[in-house]
Amino acid sequence: MIIRIEDDFNLRKIADSGQCFRVREFDNGMFRFITKDRVVYIRPLDEENYEISCSQEEWDSLWHPYFHLDRSYSQVRSRIGVRDKYLQAASKEGLGIRILKQDPWEMIITFIISQQKTIPSIKACVEALSSHYGNKIVTAYEEVYTFPTAHELTAATEEDLRNHKLGYRAPYLVDAAAKVSEGIIDLQDLYLRSDKKVFETLKQISGVGDKVSNCICLFAYGRTRLAPVDTWIKKVIEQEYKGKNPFPKYKDAAGIMQQYIFYYALTHKKELKR
Repeated sequence: MIIRIEDDFNLRKIADSGQCFRVREFDNGMFRFITKDRVVYIRPLDEENYEISCSQEEWDSLWHPYFHLDRSYSQVRSRIGVRDKYLQAASKEGLGIRILKQDPWEMIITFIISQQKTIPSIKACVEALSSHYGNKIVTAYEEVYTFPTAHELTAATEEDLRNHKLGYRAPYLVDAAAKVSEGIIDLQDLYLRSDKKVFETLKQISGVGDKVSNCICLFAYGRTRLAPVDTWIKKVIEQEYKGKNPFPKYKDAAGIMQQYIFYYALTHKKELKR
């Protein structure tokens, strides 16, 4: 089926933006995205038209909100002040990035894993967990595994998880699986709560501090007022903004602006290291 997307939308930039770790790009330019037990393949035909593997109904109900297509990112970019040359450059280079609305449980585990790990290492750990504890899905293009649910991950011991190169994070994953599977933390209920409530509740999980909680809030719950600050963002704030956080003034677009700068920082590491 063919769909048309007229707003900012670049699959490769989304895949490389540090918010999702299970995207696959094929040699023919097609991209695969997976969330829970649903898989979609998307191939760009031109700047606005895309071939997708799912039905219109599935696209409208699942993938349209997943890609945050109900919001105009071109309008978001228009809010960047003309004096903010760094963010202007970052948004130009990151044009096409969108904040994905991913599964909260997967984001909890993914961003606990992400601490002190490179993006390739994060991807390897996530795929190892999926292949060992998830369920196989056979598509027209490949065999892929679902990310294990909290209940499925309770089958893993700390030793098992350490064997998957998770090190000190292993007990954090065990704690997360227990709290979510037992209903101590209700991830569905958090959709109805305030940004502050979601942020504080997630921090009840071992290994979830401010930065990880902000990532989950942004990349799972779509709380775009929240902007995670990691090592690279800290360097940008110090080097380009004289130590003053530039994101709060953008209010409900703060997280989107952060993602432009994060992507830009990744592609300009040498400049930040000087």
